Amino acid sequence: MTPGRHTPDPREARTPAEFLARLQALKDWSGLTYRELSARAEARGDVLPRSTVANMLARATLPREELLTAFVRACGATPAELEDWRTVRAELAGRGAYGAAEAEADASTATDAATDTDTDAGAPADPGAAGQVAPDTPGTVGPPPTWPGPDTAAASQGGASGIPSGTRPGTPSRIRRALVATVALTGLVLAGVSVVAFLRDGGTGPAGQHPRAGQPPRTPAAVAPAVGDVRIRLAGTDFCLAERRGTRTGQVHQVPCAASDFPLYSLATVGSGRWRIVSDHPDFGPGCSGIPSGGRIPDSAYEDSECGDPSRVEAFTLEPYGTPEGPVRGYRIVPVGSATPGTCVTVVGDRQAAWARLAQAPCTPDAAGQLFSFDRRD
Repeated sequence: MTPGRHTPDPREARTPAEFLARLQALKDWSGLTYRELSARAEARGDVLPRSTVANMLARATLPREELLTAFVRACGATPAELEDWRTVRAELAGRGAYGAAEAEADASTATDAATDTDTDAGAPADPGAAGQVAPDTPGTVGPPPTWPGPDTAAASQGGASGIPSGTRPGTPSRIRRALVATVALTGLVLAGVSVVAFLRDGGTGPAGQHPRAGQPPRTPAAVAPAVGDVRIRLAGTDFCLAERRGTRTGQVHQVPCAASDFPLYSLATVGSGRWRIVSDHPDFGPGCSGIPSGGRIPDSAYEDSECGDPSRVEAFTLEPYGTPEGPVRGYRIVPVGSATPGTCVTVVGDRQAAWARLAQAPCTPDAAGQLFSFDRRD
């Protein structure tokens, strides 16, 4: 904890979000890591898993009272200060703020699900956050027009039978048979054209399938960042971000996407246009990707570690990169507030090889090794 500074006052909180912000400030004031908080709580007889604390601070809902008590005590608050935290929590919950926050979280989850559907089709998930401009939305959309077919035209001219007066009963049937034959013939012609085109192209199918001789397989388009679980892929490649198993450094590398399930990543917003890249490590629990030492070292490693370390850069902007004439090629991960300005998270070393590491490096005009896609993770 910082000498000469008082603990954050929860009585200034008016919403669950403000209450959680003060809990984060309390952790920062304590100067303790998640591991240290867990150990201090255990020494007092409380249960406070590291992953539980990280999840609590990442949510927008009020924590349970027993979790709040264990956390505030571990941070070093006095009994009187603990009572203030409990009182404010009870007041917010009593005003329905707890339920409102849960409803807001549910709405956010529903929005993310809708975004996933859109981005699977290649549309940007969050145009505002990614610097895109959303298309205009039509004011009123009516049902599609209904065009009269042979049967409806007959019904409009005839009686209950649907056959117009003066028409022989067999005429509509012959018309329908002629239409069916025409449609079938058209289908055969189109199928033949498709087969010819397929053979002419050497069997080239959808992206990534049966490429022409001498051409690399097509890669998926870059997916815009959106809150939720993601697989972070180097745009235009089959490399994804991961750590090396059996190490404790947290260094992030590029590896084949099929082997990139360690750790798991997700995106969270930390302000207007700013993002936090959250890592879920099976051994060390939740953490954050970041740049150590405030980015003062030009080639500082891009690594995963515990969230909340004030000496690390843990907030990023995810900036789209492309040209007005073409689609977005990918998104740069730019450290916010780095002591070395003008830098991007970059693959350094052999960019064609697995296990090339990532580090902070100057952003380049061609963005080589600096473009990422935030593919949705099921």
